Amino acid sequence: MEYLRAFLCGGVLCAVGQVLIDRTRLSPARILTGYVVAGVILSAAGVYEYVADWGGAGASVPLTGFGHVLANGVREAVARRGWLGVLTGGLTAAAGGVTAAAVCGVLAALLFRPGTKR
Repeated sequence: MEYLRAFLCGGVLCAVGQVLIDRTRLSPARILTGYVVAGVILSAAGVYEYVADWGGAGASVPLTGFGHVLANGVREAVARRGWLGVLTGGLTAAAGGVTAAAVCGVLAALLFRPGTKR
């Protein structure tokens, strides 16, 4: 059942993104940025925690989950360090995921031939 909930949650998030691409004039970059901002806003409102509990990886893997991680990192850092946490909390909370993405990107570039198509 956990896999089904993750599939449904992630599928709904992806379907909303596809509808926005198909029906609006928004660029994909703006939609992706909107997803991160929506994750931050829903996390600040206390709603995204319930979505993440229900949807599991279907809620934590998409970009809304990245916004949720940033918001939680800032919230925790502000509680520990005061206003300095506004600047450091999001970076500290997301450092592991960003590092993993960068390392995988470098490894893929070393193993394959990146370049533009002709």
